[in-house]
Amino acid sequence: MKVALIAAVSADGYIAQTPGQRSMDWTSREDAAFFIEKTREFGVVVMGRKTFETIGRPLAGRLTVVMTSRPDHGRNIHGLLEYTSDAPGAIVENLASRGFGGIALAGGAKIYGEFLRAGLVDEVYLTVEPVLFGEGVRLADGIGRMDMALIETRMLGASTVLLHYRL
Repeated sequence: MKVALIAAVSADGYIAQTPGQRSMDWTSREDAAFFIEKTREFGVVVMGRKTFETIGRPLAGRLTVVMTSRPDHGRNIHGLLEYTSDAPGAIVENLASRGFGGIALAGGAKIYGEFLRAGLVDEVYLTVEPVLFGEGVRLADGIGRMDMALIETRMLGASTVLLHYRL
C-alpha cells in the first residue's frame, strides 16, 4: 500500500504560522484543487483530530480517518468517516486488508511525524506557497534526517510550486 504525505508549506518550510491555523487561510486555489484531486485518487485521507476540526467535516468522495487518543468522542459514518487511536502501522494494515490501495496523509505535524518515524511514507507532495512566516508549525519534528529523491516539479499556478519526492 502506498502512503503519501501531502502538505502545503510556506517558502520557509512551515505548514502553519500558528497552531490551529487553517491552511485555506493562506494557500492558493491551485493547492486546494491539487489536494482534492490527489486525495480522491488515493481514496483514503488520514489526519489528526486538530486538522479534522479545522476542516470541520468529512471529505466528500473519500474515506476520512481521524487519528485521536479518544476515538469514542467522534461519530463514525460508514464509508465516509472513522475515528481511531490505532498506531500508524495498524492503520495501514487495517486499510490494506479492506482493499484500499493507498493513503494520503493530510496532517498535521504530529501525524506526519508518526508516519515518517514508522517508515511508512513512500512519497511526499509539497505545495510551496509564496509566503514567508518566519516562525510557525514545522512539517514534522523529531524525525531525523530522511533523504528524498525528486520525482517531479510542477507549477500549479503563477506562484505555487508542487514538489513531488520519493523517500
